[in-house]
Amino acid sequence: MTTYDLLQEDFKLFLQALWQQLSLPSPTRAQYAIADYIQYGPKRLQIQAFRGVGKSWITGAFVLWTLFNNPEKKIMIISASKERADNMSIFLQKLIIETPWLNYLRPKSDDARWSRISFDVNCSPHQAPSVKSVGITGQLTGSRADLMILDDIEVPGNSMTELMREKLLQLCTEAESILTPKNDSRILFLGTPQTTFTIYRKLAERNYRPFVWPARYPRNRENYEGLLAPSLQNDLEKENRPAKRSNNQKNNSKKTSLPSNYGKDDNPLTWSPTDPDRFDDSDLLEREASMGRSNFMLQFMLDTTLSDAEKFPLKCADLIVTSVNPTTAPDNIIWCSDPQNLIKDLPTVGLPGDYFYSPMQLVGEWTPYTETICSIDPSGRGTDETAACILSQKNGLLYLHQMRAYRDGYSDNTLLDILRQCKKYQVTKLLIETNFGDGIVAELFKKHLQQTKQAIDVEEVRANVRKEDRIIDALEPIMNQHRLVVDKQVIDWDFKSNPDEAPENRLQYMLFSQLSKMCREKGAIKHDDRVDCLAQGVKYFTDAMAISAQQEIITRKRDDWNDMMDAWFDDPQAAASHMAFGMDLNQRRQARQLKGKSSVSTWM
Repeated sequence: MTTYDLLQEDFKLFLQALWQQLSLPSPTRAQYAIADYIQYGPKRLQIQAFRGVGKSWITGAFVLWTLFNNPEKKIMIISASKERADNMSIFLQKLIIETPWLNYLRPKSDDARWSRISFDVNCSPHQAPSVKSVGITGQLTGSRADLMILDDIEVPGNSMTELMREKLLQLCTEAESILTPKNDSRILFLGTPQTTFTIYRKLAERNYRPFVWPARYPRNRENYEGLLAPSLQNDLEKENRPAKRSNNQKNNSKKTSLPSNYGKDDNPLTWSPTDPDRFDDSDLLEREASMGRSNFMLQFMLDTTLSDAEKFPLKCADLIVTSVNPTTAPDNIIWCSDPQNLIKDLPTVGLPGDYFYSPMQLVGEWTPYTETICSIDPSGRGTDETAACILSQKNGLLYLHQMRAYRDGYSDNTLLDILRQCKKYQVTKLLIETNFGDGIVAELFKKHLQQTKQAIDVEEVRANVRKEDRIIDALEPIMNQHRLVVDKQVIDWDFKSNPDEAPENRLQYMLFSQLSKMCREKGAIKHDDRVDCLAQGVKYFTDAMAISAQQEIITRKRDDWNDMMDAWFDDPQAAASHMAFGMDLNQRRQARQLKGKSSVSTWM
């Protein structure tokens, strides 16, 4: 077998020879592993490796190796920007010109294409160029390719918000239309994920198998969801494997495919460099110190857990979810995230791993709410919603009874339906944002209140803080202290709302999707009417948050005891009757008033 045949057969040998031509050191272990996965991997794959490992260079070499084997192949290179894609194209042209054993790929005819946008190699005439470079937002439609390489298409500039990521993902799906229907046609994605909501995760769900190679052996492999590079996984399992095992240990080991300490940080290799020839321990320490831990975990460890925990502060798990009574509530509700309290029959549209939890305990007596309001965020007709939520407060706990959203702006039907819900829950105040309509919605509500003869106070509020900051500042402290109680039927209604919309559009309108994906970046989510309405109502009760439920219970018990002692001195027979009937403090006072006696002091 000749050297030419060996280079055609094994991409790793081709890569090593090309590196020598460029006067570069021999490829490192990580680079060889990436090259091997690109050559033998599936038809649709992803390469996720730490910054500086040379993903783009390796893939450029793979483009030349593909043409080296078959000059008739058509290849498209797509990047986040046109300039970056063109730079890859120029790099490949220079390699063809300057590498002696690749010179034959240069086209023989002067009529062949040879520009930074697209160029041909020594192949038969074809409508499509041999290599074409284009930006992800450029003209993709109408092209055809046997090999598509999407190199770092997701960058912070085009993936900061949910709307941007949806648009980017839609552009990525165009690759399927461009790919030729051949058995050896392939799509390769190269890049580094930015958040849990990265398009690379969505692509993995669409059968684009990722290959993840971090700069260090991770402390917790579970964060990588089984996508860690096989060679790294084998290293960790090999170190975990005991040198000698008894027969019982051998039999027990057959019951599971993972070591007993999978995911733990007691492995000797933990946090050591995965490719010391590229970045040794001291180099990585310097980079971590200068970049900061969160950026290092993102760019070098490909672990977005820390980044997302800080970026998205509102978690569904911080809510207390139970059935909420329309008029009364217990003195206190105890939150607990024990697995037995996890609610499995409610749909969760929050972050991955985020769930709803039921209360651990309901404490004290059931008495009426201190106050019930209806918070309204009006809007015009169109894609935005007029949202209304009904909130009650008792002992420093807030109860979300109902959420409603309407697409017909502030029509009479919408306003009257909101007032019907207010009557059901005995609302005493309407809280209306005046940023839209400059107060006209409040005036329309006053008109309908007169017609329906409802005694409800109308209060107008105006927002003067950026929406994302305002929502998080209002909800985060309350949710972190587990003081927001949500009725189960609110979650069911929210998930089933907007049934005529496409699934991806329905998700954008859901309250708990908006809640969990809210961050402090401008335009964090496309639609925020429901979560904005909730935040407005919660902010109204800010002063009530100083109330301690436990202190209120102690105060109520003390008042109850003092009233009972006074009743025994004033009228023992009536006090005994009240105790036998199980009357509470308010019932005893009403009974004494009807009888003409009262423990309440009067002043002349």
